[in-house]
Amino acid sequence: MPTVSVDKYDLFEALGQQYTTTEFEDLCFEFGIELDEDTENDERPIVDGVQEPPQLKIEIPANRYDMLCFEGISLMLNIFRGKQAAPNFRLVQPRNGEMQTITVLEDTAKVRPLVAGAILRDVKFTKKSYDSFIALQDKLHQNLARQRTLVAIGTHDLDTVKGPFTYEARPPKDISFVPLNQTKTLDGEQLMAFYEKDKHLGRYLYIIRDKPVYPVIYDANRVVCSLPPIINGDHSKITLNSRNVFIECTATDATKLDTVINMMVTMFSVYAAEPFTVEPVKVISDHNGQTRITPNLSSRTETVEVDYINGCLGLSESAESISALLTKMAVTARPSDADPAALIEVTIPPMRADILQRCDIMEDVGIAYGFNRLPRISVTKTVGAPLPLSKLADIVRLECGLAGWTEVMPLILCSHDENFAWLNRRDDGRTAVRLANPKTAEYQIVRTSLLPGLLKTLRENKGHSVPVRVFETSDVVFQDPAVERRARNERHFAAAWCGKTSGFEEVHGLLDRVMAMLRQAFLTHEEGLASPPGKDIDFAVTPAHEKRDGYWLEPIDDEPTFFPGRAAAVHLRLGGKAARVGEFGILHPSVLENFELKYPVSTLEINLEVFL
Repeated sequence: MPTVSVDKYDLFEALGQQYTTTEFEDLCFEFGIELDEDTENDERPIVDGVQEPPQLKIEIPANRYDMLCFEGISLMLNIFRGKQAAPNFRLVQPRNGEMQTITVLEDTAKVRPLVAGAILRDVKFTKKSYDSFIALQDKLHQNLARQRTLVAIGTHDLDTVKGPFTYEARPPKDISFVPLNQTKTLDGEQLMAFYEKDKHLGRYLYIIRDKPVYPVIYDANRVVCSLPPIINGDHSKITLNSRNVFIECTATDATKLDTVINMMVTMFSVYAAEPFTVEPVKVISDHNGQTRITPNLSSRTETVEVDYINGCLGLSESAESISALLTKMAVTARPSDADPAALIEVTIPPMRADILQRCDIMEDVGIAYGFNRLPRISVTKTVGAPLPLSKLADIVRLECGLAGWTEVMPLILCSHDENFAWLNRRDDGRTAVRLANPKTAEYQIVRTSLLPGLLKTLRENKGHSVPVRVFETSDVVFQDPAVERRARNERHFAAAWCGKTSGFEEVHGLLDRVMAMLRQAFLTHEEGLASPPGKDIDFAVTPAHEKRDGYWLEPIDDEPTFFPGRAAAVHLRLGGKAARVGEFGILHPSVLENFELKYPVSTLEINLEVFL
C-alpha cells in the first residue's frame, strides 16, 4: 500500500482536534487506513535553522487515489467524523465566456492517443500546498498511471501561455524547447541524451524513445508546454505565485485518464477562489469522433439491495440507517423510490473512483458501522463458487492426473524467441503482448502458447528417466484491440510426451480421453465439417447444423512446429458451429534442437474456453 507523509500539526489543525498517537491510530483503524509511523519523538533534520515538523506516515489502500495527498486525507476524515459535508464539485463557465480547447492531431494515435484538460482559477498556493500538489502528481504517476506508461500529468501556469492548445506528434528533431528547470534549448533527440543518466527522468525515456514521433503540446504561439510523458517546458512552470493552473493529462488508457484528471482537480479545487469549482477544457478530436468536454465531474448512481448489505455484514439495518452510514464515506444515499424498504440509491462522487460495484458500497457501510461492532458471521453463509472456466480446467486437470500425466506450472512470461522462433513460428506483431521494459531477455512477452513452458520443463529434467509425460492447464494471452485493456486471457490445455519413441499415439489417446470426459463424440472426417481457414476460435455457423456435435481430426502439413505429415488439427462442432480448437503432433527436429531435447517429443494443445 502507498504511504503518504503529512505534517502532523497541520493535519490536526485541519481536523480541528489534537490527538495522541494512540487516539489517531484508533481513528485510522476505524476508517480503514493505518498509521505507520509518528516521527514526533524521532530525530528530525534541521533546515535553515528550523527543525522539520513531525510527520504522520499513513498507509492508504492502493485503490484510494483520493487519499494520496494531505487534502484528501483531511477531507475524508472530516467527512467520516461528521465535521464536514461531502463537497459538491462542479464545472463553471469559462472566464470571458470562451472555453479553452486542445485540438488533437491524428498522428498522436501512433504514440499516445488520448488527452484531457482542466483549469483551476484563482488558486492561492502556499509552500506546503504547492509541495502537496507536486507530490500528488508523483504518487499518481507511480501508482495508478503505472510509471507514466498509462497516464502522464502536466501542470502549467496558464498566465504564461495562450490557448487554443494543440496536441501533436512530431519527429524528435522538429521539437525544440527549454525543459523544466533548464536554460538550454534542446530538441527531442538531444533531450533523450541529456536525461539518459538522470535518476528521476531517465527511467521514463523508454516509453517514447524508439517511437518515430514524440507527443507534444503547443500553445497558440507554438510554445512547447510539455513533451509527455517525460517533462514540461520551463516557460510554463508552476510557481508559488501562479494563480491560474492549466492541467493536461495524456494517456493510453481512457479510464485511467478520467480518474487521474478527476483526482487532480477534486483534490486541489479546494484552493480555488470559489472552492470545489473547475473550469472545463474542450478536447477537439474530430479524426476519431472523440471530441468532448473534460473533466467529467458528474456523479454515478448505483442501486444496491438492503438484504445484500445486511447479509454480507450480518446486520439488520434499515434503508434509512444504511443511507446515513454511507454519508460518512463521502457518498450520497437514500432509499430508492422504486422500493424504499428494499433498495438504496447511492450517488458516487467523481473522487470515489474506487467504488466499482455493490461490494465496494457494502465495504463502505462496514467501515462506517465500525469494524469492531460487526457481529461474527457464520461461514455457512458464504456463497463462493468456482468460475465455470476454472471448474472445467480442474476437471481436465484431474482426468490427466488420473491418466498418469504429471502437472507442471511454468511461468506465464517467456522470451520472444521461445514463443516464436524456437517453435518455427512467425510473429505478426499483432498477437503477443510485449513487456514495455523487460528486466531480462528471458521475460519479454506474455506467452501465446503453453508449449514453451512444457518444453523448457522437459529440458530442465533431461536427467529424468523416460518417458516423461507432462501437462498444463493455464492461461495464454493475446492482443485484442476490441477490449479496453487491449488484451485477453484464454484458458488452454497442453500436454507433452518425451521418450525413445515419438509417443504420438499417447497424446492422441490423451486427447480422446479428455474429449470423452467432456462428452464430445468422435466424428469421422465425412461426419465432420471443412476446417475454417486460419486458427482463430471464432465459430463459423455451418449449413450442417442438424449434424451431431463432436470433434474430428484433419491432417496439417503447413505447421512448421511439427514434423511434416505427423500432425493433425482438432476441430469441434457445437450447436451447429464449427472451429479449429487446437492441434497435436510430433515436434520438428529443429524445435527439439532449439530446446536442447535429444528424444522425440509429441505435444497437444487445445483451447478449453470453447467448451463453455
